Amino acid sequence: MVSRLSRRAFLAGGGAVVGGATVGLAGTALGAEPATAPALPEDATGRSTVPFHGTHQAGVRTPPQAAATLVAVDLAAGTTPADLTRLLRAWTQDAERLTAGVPALGDTEPELATVPAGLTVTVGLGPGAFDVTGLADRRPEWLAPLPAFGIDRLDERWSGGDVVVQVCADDAVTVAHAVRVLAKQARPFGTVRWVQHGFRNSAGSLPAGLTHRNLMGQVDGTVQPLDGVEDDLVWVGDDGPGWLRGGTGMVVRRIAMHLDAWDEQDRPARERVVGRRLSDGSPLTGTREEHPADLTAVGEDGLPVIDTAAHIRRAGPLHRRERMLRRPYNYAAPPPPGQLSDSGLLFIAFQADVAAQFVPIQQRLDELDLLNQWTTPVGSAVFAVLPGVAPGQYLGQTLLES
Repeated sequence: MVSRLSRRAFLAGGGAVVGGATVGLAGTALGAEPATAPALPEDATGRSTVPFHGTHQAGVRTPPQAAATLVAVDLAAGTTPADLTRLLRAWTQDAERLTAGVPALGDTEPELATVPAGLTVTVGLGPGAFDVTGLADRRPEWLAPLPAFGIDRLDERWSGGDVVVQVCADDAVTVAHAVRVLAKQARPFGTVRWVQHGFRNSAGSLPAGLTHRNLMGQVDGTVQPLDGVEDDLVWVGDDGPGWLRGGTGMVVRRIAMHLDAWDEQDRPARERVVGRRLSDGSPLTGTREEHPADLTAVGEDGLPVIDTAAHIRRAGPLHRRERMLRRPYNYAAPPPPGQLSDSGLLFIAFQADVAAQFVPIQQRLDELDLLNQWTTPVGSAVFAVLPGVAPGQYLGQTLLES
């Protein structure tokens, strides 16, 4: 049983907790002296913090930071709800401190914690977490592996997972340090299934009104649900499980981009495939990125201005309920022999109901999308992002104590 930890397992976990009171003792015994934050300019990126506490977890509606790492963990067989509680308590306490620029208890590199750089830590549970802990009757209906799609070439190295933690900040060193701290806490409870690193334009680095670009050069993430106005599209409400209210559904898709073949397309061809101009992200029927695409427009040649198989036509929601909040990141990995690159997109989407919002759109893309010739989904996972917490609470408390 995971809950019966040996001294050796405890030490191997870097001081991972086996009870709420042990956290402080472990931190005192194993951690370095608390670091003193260096004097930074008032407007320094490294000084910025994002509040950890609230109705919702940070890292969903938070303006996307420049660097991200997602870690999925498979819980050990025999993991109990009490074991999961201990892990989530430890992660909550560490995240509270790290996001405030304070070293975690037991932090072996406390100096690295003094540059929070807008750090956020977001935690979710996959379908397997409910099965292994005996809580299957509390799993939302939509929390399941996605349906099989014909375009998928999924690799187990990038798919599934019982627990996920998304760590984002505007400093890659900050992200790496937080990931290491959290991963050490997880060691006694399971094994890492996959780690995915992403990067993007930070919100502060973009020209006003321009969205982040993917590695194909196209804007990625245009037209998002409005905060405070369309919250029902993002956050689970009264029609969802009571323990998950204030949480959300998370889809993570690793999409390989065949950039060598994409290089062979000229700019007009690239714009036709997507349905947007490369220069400013505007649809081919508009002059600004935020303009809605006119799917009825016909050119002088009598053909639709936006191709019937263009990506924005196929990916566009047919009705309001299909809208979702996207938080994409680019990735670049060492290429296989004979290839110039192994690059692509970490497509991260948040929605109140994965089955009603994400799946219909993906089914349309699976059926017909010009972009499918140059992209291939190679990883897929679905998680329930836990509600936020108030001071003194821990992530997952509404599930584990109700």
